[in-house]
Order: sequence, then structure tokens, then C-alpha cells
Amino acid sequence: MSIARRVGSRVRSPRTVLATVGARSEQVRPHWAARLEDVKNAVVGRGLRRLHWDLRLQPFHGYGSSTRVRVMAKVLYSSPGTPADFHDQPVHDMRTMAVRGWRNFASQVVPYSTVHVLLGGQEFSVRADRSGIIDAEIDIDLPPGDHRAVLWTVPGNEVTADITVFPTGANVGLVSDIDDTVMVTWLPRPLLAFWNAFVVHQSSRQVVPGMPMLYQRLAREHTAMPVMYLSTGAWNVFPVLKRFLYKNGYPDGPLLLTDWGPTNTGFFRSGRAHKERALRRLVADFPGMRWILVGDDGQHDPSIYADFASELPDHVEAILLRQLTESEQLLAHGTLRPLAQQRRGTHAPPMATAPDGHGLLAELERAGELP
Repeated sequence: MSIARRVGSRVRSPRTVLATVGARSEQVRPHWAARLEDVKNAVVGRGLRRLHWDLRLQPFHGYGSSTRVRVMAKVLYSSPGTPADFHDQPVHDMRTMAVRGWRNFASQVVPYSTVHVLLGGQEFSVRADRSGIIDAEIDIDLPPGDHRAVLWTVPGNEVTADITVFPTGANVGLVSDIDDTVMVTWLPRPLLAFWNAFVVHQSSRQVVPGMPMLYQRLAREHTAMPVMYLSTGAWNVFPVLKRFLYKNGYPDGPLLLTDWGPTNTGFFRSGRAHKERALRRLVADFPGMRWILVGDDGQHDPSIYADFASELPDHVEAILLRQLTESEQLLAHGTLRPLAQQRRGTHAPPMATAPDGHGLLAELERAGELP
């Protein structure tokens, strides 16, 4: 089969799509922590290449429309002999998924690598950023449904990535936070990365009661509803979170995570800014979609969602907030009460608050949002 090679104008970087002030600030002289990380990556990378370590890809779940898809992955070094598909095990392979978390935190990224993508019988070339992350938009015509993209850096290390193309007729989607919204961790937020990486027993994670049922009910009510999981968690814990969602009956969908390393503008990335950018990108990707925004009242979800609804009211279907207990509030931000939030705008979308998914479902039914 002949493969048409598509590069250049057919692949769009997220920065060309999101021409914002924040994106332009990435072009200034990098922060000293980012420069230090670049030096570390270069030195360690040279050492691993001398030891004949290979390049491996960790694919993430991509998404898109019938004319454009977003492909996401991470380029890493792996020791000689590591199978090329080490990061491509089925999500139901619990044993493999359990050991993957700590390896991801210990892995060395490969910045600025060229990655080839085969999708829909066409080949594209994309490039990783300084953190080894592939995040590229590809213009391609695909029918709605689940697709598999083949990614590789050199022949022999191919992996496959899930790509979900949402139907054109879908007009309501769901965006859900993860920590303390669908999953209770019972740990202070700064320890979540360590917990997700090293605690591998399913019994150590608690699902929020009723949340899977709520999401499944919403999916039945809104046919072909896209489901996106938006979190400030690191890409390193993608396999562990995928496993948790699968095990507990949540609808499958892409995860929108972030890289916790230094940026060109600071030592740490802003979790709030990550969520705000992700929501605006979804509006750009699906201009006709209205989103059900689900989060918790332990951090900044209420204000993020309220600001977003005030700015773009035509793109918000409803806001659902899980109310944390006093103990969970203490672990989330150090006080027993929710952070002070300010509702903005005069045309606020429907909002429901409850301690769990059962209560949120009852609130939606009571308000007439669900039959």
C-alpha cells in the first residue's frame, strides 16, 4: 500500500492554534530552571545514547473531529531490549498498568524528536517539544468513531495510539476533573503525583459514590456525548488514571493532563492556567459544542468554570460541583471550608452541588435537566 506523506501545512502546532499572550510569552528567554533542565536532558541523553538506549514512545488518547485530530504522545529513552510496545498495553491489562507509573517518573525524556504518524492511510511528521511531548493537530478526514494511529521514531519501535473522532451531530460534551471529583485520594495535593505513581493496589483508591452512574446516565441522555477528563496531574500518571477509570465503569475518553517540569516563564506550571487553556481549546476545536463541566469545590474549579461560563455562556450546558467533606477540604487546601468563590455573569448556566454522584443526579432530575 502506498502511503502519502503529509507534512508542513497539514500538521498544526498547538501554539499556532492558540495565539494567546501566554503562548507568545513562551518565546522569550527561558527561565533559569528550564535552561537547567535542558542541560540535564542533553547530558543524560548523551550518556544513554552511549549505552545504546533506544527511543520509545508512550502514546496518549487523542481526539478530534471529522476534519482534524489531535495526536498526543511522549518520547522517552528505554534500556536495550525493552519491547517497543511497552507503553501500548491494553487498558484492561492491570498488572502491566500497575508497574508503569513509577517507570514513567524515572524515565528520561527525549526533546525535539521527530515522530512519524500513520493515520487513515496517510503519513505525517510531527516534532516533540523540549519536554518530549508530542501535541499536534493533523488535518485529516476521518469518519466518527475509534481509530488507531501508528507512531514511531525509527522503524521497529512502532506503537499505536487511540484516536476518538466525535460525531458531527454531537452538541453536548462532558469535561470532568479527576482528583476529588471522580476519585478520592485522601492525601494532600502535593503528594498526589507520588501516590499515583507508587500506590498500585486498586483498594487504595476510592471512587466517588455514584459518579460513574451519573456519567453513564448523561451519556445515555446525550447520544454520542464526548467525554474529556481534564486534570492538573502529570502525563506520567496517564496509564494509572486510565486504569482507574476503566476499572470503575467511567465512560472512556481522552485525558488532558500536563507536564510538571519548568517552563520558559517559571519554575512550576500553573494548574489553573492549564485548565483554562484546555477549555478554550475545546471551544476552538468544537465551536458548536456545549459542555457539562464537572469538578469539586476543594480548589479552583468553581471559579474557573464560573469565569468560563461568564465569558462563553453559549458553550456551557451546566456546571456540576462535588462538595468535599471537611477532611477533604483540609487536605485540598489547608482549611475546613471551601475556598471563597465568586459567581460572575447574569446569565449563569444551571448549577448543581452535592456530596456525590447520586446527589448530583438527583439535583439534575429535580431541576428538570434530566427526565
